[in-house]
Amino acid sequence: MKKILAIVLVLALALSLAACGGNGTTSSSTPAASGSNAQEPAGEFAGQTLKVAAIETAYGVEMWEQVCAKFEEKTGATVELTTDKNLEDVIDPQMKAGNFYDVVHLATGREKALPETMLKENALADLSDILTMNVYGEDVTVGEKIIPGFTGNTTTNPYGDERVFMMPMFYSPCGLFYNKANFTEGGGELTLPTTWDEFFALADQTDIPLFTYPTAGYLDAFIYAMIPEVGGQEFFNKALQYDAEVWSSEEVGKMFEVLGKLAENTEKSTPSNGNNDNFQKNQQLVLDNGALFMPNGNWVIGEMADAPRADGFEWGFMALPAMEEGGDRYSYTFFEQCWVPAGSTNQDLAKAFISYLYSDEAAEIFATVGGAVQPIAGMTDKLSDDNKVYYSVYDNGAKAAIGTFATTKPVEGMNFKQIFCFTMDSVVNGNKTVEQWWTDMQDACATMAANM
Repeated sequence: MKKILAIVLVLALALSLAACGGNGTTSSSTPAASGSNAQEPAGEFAGQTLKVAAIETAYGVEMWEQVCAKFEEKTGATVELTTDKNLEDVIDPQMKAGNFYDVVHLATGREKALPETMLKENALADLSDILTMNVYGEDVTVGEKIIPGFTGNTTTNPYGDERVFMMPMFYSPCGLFYNKANFTEGGGELTLPTTWDEFFALADQTDIPLFTYPTAGYLDAFIYAMIPEVGGQEFFNKALQYDAEVWSSEEVGKMFEVLGKLAENTEKSTPSNGNNDNFQKNQQLVLDNGALFMPNGNWVIGEMADAPRADGFEWGFMALPAMEEGGDRYSYTFFEQCWVPAGSTNQDLAKAFISYLYSDEAAEIFATVGGAVQPIAGMTDKLSDDNKVYYSVYDNGAKAAIGTFATTKPVEGMNFKQIFCFTMDSVVNGNKTVEQWWTDMQDACATMAANM
């Protein structure tokens, strides 16, 4: 009798555990049970596994989990999702050991420069054919959905030809954030500057330092917008190719003159806090009226959502001031990218997944769950009024600067971004002059040009 009772209890416990098994959360599908009554997964990729790695940012992880789950439902594939705030530290050692992910969402411009390194080593797959593929589940091609200009630039086409190696994902106009309450548009006394002369004239009208930056690394988008302001679009394109005449030109000299004045008007604690641990202290300066303007992207709003702020604070955003009255004003568009390691063994499924990322279904999840906006035609119409303030900057007369420095062969000992951006810390601290910064940039560009 005891043996029969024990068997009954074991069976009951097993049934109870089976009933509770669906309550957990996982980033991958559970394989169908085996046996004559098992239902095989539907879809053309049934039985295949896709390894996806995505950087965890202020947009959160849930949007990726939902998109992957929807893709599993449509295709029958299993998606193994890996996310981490320091994604490079997770995936780089694995790929060096030969364990490649199939799709990686990790942008260029980060300090560890993993995608840049892989581009230099020709370690990414050619994704050009994705543009002519139909979006998975739709009757329109990926290329038809993407806003013109977000492909064919030096970021997506890093080798200067027609080949696409990086697909554009979430984008954010980058410009100057400020507290509206300090300016007439928010009831304040100051007038928003439209030129750099007007910008620096504010120093005589307020005791608040004019400028701060989260880390000097954020100055890449800032300087990218300044280059076409001084020389135009073709000038900008040549600058990204390390053109010696451009970088020694009078126009670039004017740009460095402005950067020098900015250094003089930067809140002095900025360089000491301009690191991955303390960058939010610099962002907090704008919320506390400790600095008037700060270059950033719209993600700063989410990052500082719970931070204290001055009475009446309201986020404001504008393109960079023009170099002269009536001159062009630019806002650099930062966009994240996804890519496929050349070592991936499941590239057909990887390309199908990337095409699905541009579907109406996936785009709505990204926008509503994470607040992440893709360069898809018509997306700004679906945004909240707050987000339209930032994404409509180009509707208000600003021009878009898009692109990054051209890819070169690996150059031993060269940290180009350190020279391009982080020298600003030394100029603010007084350890270097802006003239030395300009000279260093010319030398660095000559070195990079020789290794293209």
